[in-house]
Amino acid sequence: MTKTLRMQFRNAAGKEVNFTLANPKEGLTKAEVVAAMALIIAKNLFATTGGDLVSALEPSILIQDTGVLA
Repeated sequence: MTKTLRMQFRNAAGKEVNFTLANPKEGLTKAEVVAAMALIIAKNLFATTGGDLVSALEPSILIQDTGVLA
């Protein structure tokens, strides 16, 4: 199984912007991710074609079964 952290934001143009990170650390809490997302917005760390990131939406962990049998 592979895990991916997805952080969803809204930019100044009102468009949804997603950032994904492979293999987030075990035990990562929602509070930690929400705090990181707030920091990303406060520090204006990423530029998008629709302008600055203005709000954080719901973070999620995606789990994908690789389909490989051991």
